[in-house]
Amino acid sequence: MATEILMPALSPTMEEGTLAKWLVKEGDTVSSGDLLAEIETDKATMEFEAVDDGVIGKILVADGTEAVKVNTPIAVLLEDGESADDIAVSAPAASAAAAKEAAPAGGSDAAAPVAAPAPAAAQSADGTRIFASPLARRIAADKGLDLAQITGSGPRGRIVKADVEGATATAPAPAAAAAASPAAAATAPAPTGPSADMVARMYDGRDYDEVSLDGMRKTIAARLSEAKQTIPHFYLRRDIQLDALLAFRSQLNKQLEARGVKLSVNDFIIKACAIALQQHPTANAVWAGDRVLQMKASDVAVAVAIEGGLFTPVLQDAEMKSLSALSAEMKDLAARARERKLAPHEYQGGAFAISNLGMYGIDNFDAIVNPPHAGILAVGAGVKKPVVNAEGELAVATVMSVTMSVDHRVIDGALGADLLNAIKDNLENPMTMLA
Repeated sequence: MATEILMPALSPTMEEGTLAKWLVKEGDTVSSGDLLAEIETDKATMEFEAVDDGVIGKILVADGTEAVKVNTPIAVLLEDGESADDIAVSAPAASAAAAKEAAPAGGSDAAAPVAAPAPAAAQSADGTRIFASPLARRIAADKGLDLAQITGSGPRGRIVKADVEGATATAPAPAAAAAASPAAAATAPAPTGPSADMVARMYDGRDYDEVSLDGMRKTIAARLSEAKQTIPHFYLRRDIQLDALLAFRSQLNKQLEARGVKLSVNDFIIKACAIALQQHPTANAVWAGDRVLQMKASDVAVAVAIEGGLFTPVLQDAEMKSLSALSAEMKDLAARARERKLAPHEYQGGAFAISNLGMYGIDNFDAIVNPPHAGILAVGAGVKKPVVNAEGELAVATVMSVTMSVDHRVIDGALGADLLNAIKDNLENPMTMLA
C-alpha cells in the first residue's frame, strides 16, 4: 500500500526543518539508501535517504518550504503494482493551514473534512526514539501496535514491515495511559515579554527593517531562554597569569613550524579544561532531568561564532589528545562549522564548554550554561597588568580573566572552585599538561 515519507528527525533535538531541495521527482524509482532530499536543520544541511524501495508517487512539500514539522508527510512512496490513484494520505499541516486561509469569509456552515494526522515518531518508556520504517509505522498504527514492544530485525535494530505484520496489539501500560490523559498533560508555559505586535506599535512611525528569524536563531533564542530560566547558575572568577604559557607556546611553535603546526592559546585552554575534568571527575557530568550522568572521558565543547549564530563543536576524548592533535581538530571543526557542514554528532554532547571572546578584546563576561552541560568557561583577553609576584615585589604580568558559569544542580560551590583552580594551575604550569 502507499506509504507516507515523513519529515525526518536528523538530530535528537530537531523539531522542524526546511526542505531545501528534492533530489528525486514524481515517478522516480528509488531503493533503500538512495538520496531523496536535502534537509536544512537549525545547524546544517543534510541529505535524507530512502529507507524503503518503491516509486515516488507524489511530492507533498515543495522545495524551499520552511518550518516543516518532524513527522509531517512530505511525499508518498508507492509499492510495486500501485499507481497514483492508490494514494490516500494525510495532507501536511501547512497545506491545511493554506486551505483554511484560501476559504472565503463566511463560507459554508459544513465543516471541511480534516485529514487524520500521520503517526508520530514512537518513543520507548525512557523517552528515546524508536527507529521504524514509514511502512512499519503505518501498519503498526492501523493495527494498534505499540512499537516499543516490538524488536526490530532491520539494520541497527530498525523495525521493518515484516516485524509488525505478525504482531498483535497489546493493552497500553498504565503509566502510558495516565501520561496520555488530559489531566497528566503538562501546562504550557505562559508567554513572556511583549508580543511582536506590541513592540511594533511602540515604534510606529519610526523607520526599521524587519528581520525574520532563521532556524538557528530561533533555536538559540529558545534554548538559551530556557537555560537562563531553568538552570540555577552561579559564577566563579579567577585571574590567570599567562607569561609561562606564552613563552612555552612560542618555544613549541618554533619546534613545530616544520610540521605546519601553530598552537593557539585556546588549544592550551581546551587541554587544561580536559585534564581538570579528569582531576575532578565528579564535575565531569551532565544534568539528565532526574539524574546526573558522570562522564568518563573529557568531551569539551568550544563555541565557534558564525554568521547569524554559533556552533559548539565537541572535541571528544580531549584529555587523551596531544596539543597538536587538538589544534588540528579544532581548526577543522571551526572551518566546517562556518560552512554549516558539521554532522549532528560533531556538535552535540560534551559535559563542559569554552567560550573565548578574548580575541575580540573583551576583558571578562558571563556565559550561559548550555544544557545539559554542567559548566562553561568564559575566557577574556590576556592583558598586561601590575601584579605582586612570589617575592612580594610589584611586577607586570599578562593576566587573563576567566568566569566559570556552573549548574548548581550538578556542581556545588566547593567542587566548582576546585575545578576552576585546577584549570588555572594547568594553564600557569603548562609543561605539566604534557606529563
